[in-house]
Amino acid sequence: MIRITSIRAANIAALLALAPTTLAAQTADPASDLLAEAAAQDDRTERVAKQIWDYAELGYLETQSSGLLQDELTKEGFRLTPGVANIPTAFVAEWGSGGPVIAILAEFDALPGISQSTSATRNQLADKHAGHACGHNLFGAGSLSAAIAVRRWLEKSGTPGRIRLYGTPAEEGGSGKVYMARAGLFDDVDVALHWHADDENSAAARTSLANRSAKFRFRGISAHAAGAPERGRSALDGVEAMNMMVNMMREHTSMDSRIHYVITEGGAAPNVVPDFAEVFYYVRHSEADEVRALWTRLEATAKGAALGTGTEVEWEIIHGNNPLLVNETLARVMEEKLRRVGGVEYTAEERAWAATISESFGDNAKPLDSAAQIQPYEKSLGYGSTDVGDVSWATPTVGLRTATWVPGTSAHSWQAVAASGSSIGFKGAQAASRTLTLMAAELFTNPELRAAARAEFDAARGADYKYVSLLGDRDPPLDFRK
Repeated sequence: MIRITSIRAANIAALLALAPTTLAAQTADPASDLLAEAAAQDDRTERVAKQIWDYAELGYLETQSSGLLQDELTKEGFRLTPGVANIPTAFVAEWGSGGPVIAILAEFDALPGISQSTSATRNQLADKHAGHACGHNLFGAGSLSAAIAVRRWLEKSGTPGRIRLYGTPAEEGGSGKVYMARAGLFDDVDVALHWHADDENSAAARTSLANRSAKFRFRGISAHAAGAPERGRSALDGVEAMNMMVNMMREHTSMDSRIHYVITEGGAAPNVVPDFAEVFYYVRHSEADEVRALWTRLEATAKGAALGTGTEVEWEIIHGNNPLLVNETLARVMEEKLRRVGGVEYTAEERAWAATISESFGDNAKPLDSAAQIQPYEKSLGYGSTDVGDVSWATPTVGLRTATWVPGTSAHSWQAVAASGSSIGFKGAQAASRTLTLMAAELFTNPELRAAARAEFDAARGADYKYVSLLGDRDPPLDFRK
């Protein structure tokens, strides 16, 4: 088991030079060469993760973050195809020839409305209105380093095959990967690998919820709210009427259903009847067909609200993700690789920092030592949603999570932003990079594993499977975060 500490590649080389017996034993183990290649990228992982954390760019606006990843790949000899699927910040980078095609996904978008320094106590940044509260800066950097480590191993070993890094924008509400899957960019991939920031280490086969979102826009008639109320028709009334009906609808949905909204615009002054208001809705369920059924009911509430308030309504579907199709054949091998790498251990300074963060969780705090542990393997339903789901219906897909955050941290929190820019986050990304490197090499050299994963994939999809996107044929909403 390899613990992720502050040791860098140079330190590792020095230690091996002092221990020739250990070196001989390691060279007899193919995994040791792979881990050495991955460890050699540790500085790159930290540097890139910190830079993307600083950028904190929102979905489809990640010009600097995407450009940084592409620059790093170009220096390593990857063939770049930028702007794929009509998305300026999306790209595909490939190295190698022949053999199987193994893909690694890389995300890099931040979340709006949340900011935090790397302080262990709440410290909003006045000049920053977004933050990496889901750790996508780590996701992008760790995946980048894994792709480069695999590329160097392929070249040194002479192993045939192609390693691809997919730069996938706007996971947070933009469904960047869905447009890429819809464009057929994963159709020739043998296996796709991904990972995510978390507060624990796990390669469990966890599914996700399908989801769809839309902005419902109500239009009414403005008037003086006191002087001529009879002449006005409030668009905000339309939004509130819709929300009231949806909240009543919740009582009559199945247990896996999730419906949530935020009013994005509701007027500027109480004495002006607002002629425009907007509400942004998400609908989720474990089954894509149930999302569609719930959506029909949601649209009916919008129409009813407009009719009852004398307003007009239209809506724009913003994103939609299919549920994640797990592949247990691959997941069990990924878990084996993760256990080989091991979890994250804190220095004394990091432990003190983590303890301060942990105090903010109250009863939700977890033991700090759990960051060094690997969670038991299981198949379960996750209640989040991800556009990796659509990739998983295009090609066999497997992922993992590493302890980039203090145990007990919730995603989309200020604590997650703080850890994602800290050494704790960087160590978690390095653990993920090592695991992905081992997994990719296994897939390149193990045709039986690839065949078994494909057989499970084909059986799960069914003989008559046909891909259908939950966002329809719309173009990418490149301005949805502006």
